[in-house]
Amino acid sequence: MSDEPTQYTVLLYSDDAAVRDRIRMAIGVRPAADLKVEFADAATWEDCRDLLDKYEIDLMVLDGEASPAGGLGIARQTKDEYATPPPVCVVIARAADRWLAAYAQVDQTLVAPLDPVTTGQTVAAMLRARRNGAIPLGTLGTLG
Repeated sequence: MSDEPTQYTVLLYSDDAAVRDRIRMAIGVRPAADLKVEFADAATWEDCRDLLDKYEIDLMVLDGEASPAGGLGIARQTKDEYATPPPVCVVIARAADRWLAAYAQVDQTLVAPLDPVTTGQTVAAMLRARRNGAIPLGTLGTLG
């Protein structure tokens, strides 16, 4: 087995570049020793759709406060429109919004302001689960 970390692509969505940068910094390019992350940025739902259609996205991290398309809406639309969507993590402003995240079939939530330790652990666990064949919420078929 190789000692090289496994490379993953994480889609970051927010209409605000500064928010995407804060999320990127909280995750880091090495959220764990066995994982390496490259980021794809999206500022609109159309950008998200384009990246999902053209590239293999391993995880989506969405800004729940983005406008006009919020991360929760994009999460639900992704789950509705793609037979095998990537897992989705949404950054929410209030822990009380987790019920909305559950309705949107979000796999995990993080509460802003982001704690880098919690964020890195959450992203690492989601990427490892994907590597091990976990099926994201809302998936219509099986992965593979």
